[in-house]
Amino acid sequence: MDKKLLQTLEYVIHHSSFYKRHFNNINLADFSIENFTSLPFTTKNDVAEFNDDFCCINPESISEFVSTSGTSGEPITITLSKSDLERLAINEATSLSKMGLDQTDTFQLLLTLDRQFMAGIAYYSGILRMGARVVRNGPGAMLNQWKSIEKIKPTVLIAVPSFISKLIEYADKNAIDYSSSSVKVIVCIGEPIHDPDFSLNTLASKIARKWSVRLCSTYASTEMATAFYQCEKNKGCHNNNDLLFTEVLDDKGDHVGNGEVGEVVITTLGVEGMPFVRYKTGDITTFWSDECGCGESSFRIGPIQGRREQMIKFRGTTIYPQNIFNALNSISEVSEYFVEVVQDHITAKEIIIYLSKDDVMLSQLNSIASTLNSLLRVTPRIELVTSAYINKMLLQQRGRKKNRINFRQTL
Repeated sequence: MDKKLLQTLEYVIHHSSFYKRHFNNINLADFSIENFTSLPFTTKNDVAEFNDDFCCINPESISEFVSTSGTSGEPITITLSKSDLERLAINEATSLSKMGLDQTDTFQLLLTLDRQFMAGIAYYSGILRMGARVVRNGPGAMLNQWKSIEKIKPTVLIAVPSFISKLIEYADKNAIDYSSSSVKVIVCIGEPIHDPDFSLNTLASKIARKWSVRLCSTYASTEMATAFYQCEKNKGCHNNNDLLFTEVLDDKGDHVGNGEVGEVVITTLGVEGMPFVRYKTGDITTFWSDECGCGESSFRIGPIQGRREQMIKFRGTTIYPQNIFNALNSISEVSEYFVEVVQDHITAKEIIIYLSKDDVMLSQLNSIASTLNSLLRVTPRIELVTSAYINKMLLQQRGRKKNRINFRQTL
């Protein structure tokens, strides 16, 4: 690990315009690994402002361009070499095998392989590297998903969990018997499925009550070009030490202890196109270094609780968007929703939840408000609107992923 960190540092200083400036006072001849955690951080603002300056390879060596989802800012373009694409495949093949999956499985991908989406190509390449079979179905088209499950009989689905919830709703409405389907495992990406104590969160519990499958959690970002994976012991997601150096730091920049909460900071290892050193992801999680029981020596992180820039301070309570989503997902009457946070700098003046008139009746509002208050310790304002209005709000949000929250600053 120490050798790989020093190799990465030397590589970016020699090949990245940004890091030549960022680390201009570092003498590599005198640098030791003990000094690594004193290096300045790389931030999302750095990458957004100087995106091209992070690239370490010439145009002829670029094999693919991918981009971040843009849910917390403008999308960032990431360049990948042929070696970087192979690295992605190795990571996903390893991660899936650590989940107990192998070449005898058939995987159905319910996620996009277009729109510069890294996860789609990573999982696709990893599955092929395992020697397993894959069905590229993409998101949407509920009936086609079920027809594919019935005909091809995949054993594993890879999808965003909220989409799986919609898939079940469609099956229930159309008398599709999913309880006897071939699917045994669902690998969940993009959204957390566990609470901090590793129990299933509200959304995952709804899925598990309906469908007797094993739900596996993952954590990744485009910038890290690597995925954390949940082993069969379900005690958090493991780091891949060969591909990523991860720190979990408190507000002062110090490493947190076992069971403590901090921000994920990553340094990519073995990346050619666009490596990052001490990159602050903004993701808040719990660090675990106690023994897992699966035999892996790498530490683990708990479920992502939220993003630092999306932390909501409202009436003396600190909450993250995922807390609100979990609360809404626990209410059976609620299907479609959109959340708006009206802020004065970092303090929220109001939280407004838009619910569909098609789902919720006026007489149910007091009960829903009471449930939200008990789960969030604050009472948001609830507005009943048309489903078309909610869809319009969802489509107006920046980024590739469906973003159910908007932060609006007051003047």
